[in-house]
Amino acid sequence: MDPLQQKALNALEQYTLLSKSATSPRAAVDLVVQATSAANTYVFAELLQTPNIQALRTAPPEYAPYLTLLEIFSWGTWSDYSSTPGLPQLSEFQSLKLRQLSLLSLSSSHATLTYQYLLSALDLPSTRALEDLVISSIYGGLITAKLDTQAKRVDVSSVSPLRDLKPNSVPQLVAILADWNGRCDSVLAEIEGQVTEIRARAAERRKLEREHEAKFEKVLGQDIMTDRGLKIAGKRGAGDAENGGGLDLEQAELMEIDENSGRGGPRNAKRGGRFGGSFAGFGKRSGN
Repeated sequence: MDPLQQKALNALEQYTLLSKSATSPRAAVDLVVQATSAANTYVFAELLQTPNIQALRTAPPEYAPYLTLLEIFSWGTWSDYSSTPGLPQLSEFQSLKLRQLSLLSLSSSHATLTYQYLLSALDLPSTRALEDLVISSIYGGLITAKLDTQAKRVDVSSVSPLRDLKPNSVPQLVAILADWNGRCDSVLAEIEGQVTEIRARAAERRKLEREHEAKFEKVLGQDIMTDRGLKIAGKRGAGDAENGGGLDLEQAELMEIDENSGRGGPRNAKRGGRFGGSFAGFGKRSGN
């Protein structure tokens, strides 16, 4: 349970207990005035349901309006109080509390409230009085909101659960929740559809990338084989021109491997020169 709601229930508990001994209309009326004037009492359903308070419905005319007054404090608004004739005059603290509770109800159905709308709905004389009321409600924990003095509006982000449910309002609340649930389902279905579409596009993109890579590797391999074939063919042609004959494919590939080895050619040539000189000297000695 919300801490502020628990605090309000605890504040009302003593008046609920006292109602058992309020057997006369006068005592019940005094209890209603005390409960609606006390600090931290913002919910009144438990007190309203007690037998001695309900007995005010059939009480003399000077007492019966206090039951209607308690019902307005429980789930009504300042507009309900203003439009209902014959209700008792409110004290300054009662007027502040009923306006705060009315602001709480208005904030539950509107995230943004203009100064003009609130001044009319709460019957306040000036902008300063409205801003003081909103600030006191914020510091009291009834609402979480910001005052935009330039745009002359109140931006509400959250409200406390400090209003009682009006009788026969449960079906309406169920209908509201069912509508909200349906809209949530629609949004979730739309999001899932978008996710499925994004995944399908990603899979198609990966498929195209793989096909492109395969084509690129195939073309690259063909180019390498073509270059190698041209190089071998050139070597065979060079052998035909120099030796009057051609090199077969195996000899051309061996020549290519020798060229690519790099270091082996010069070293072997140097080594062959040395052996050639030695054999030459041997020939001269043999001639002697």
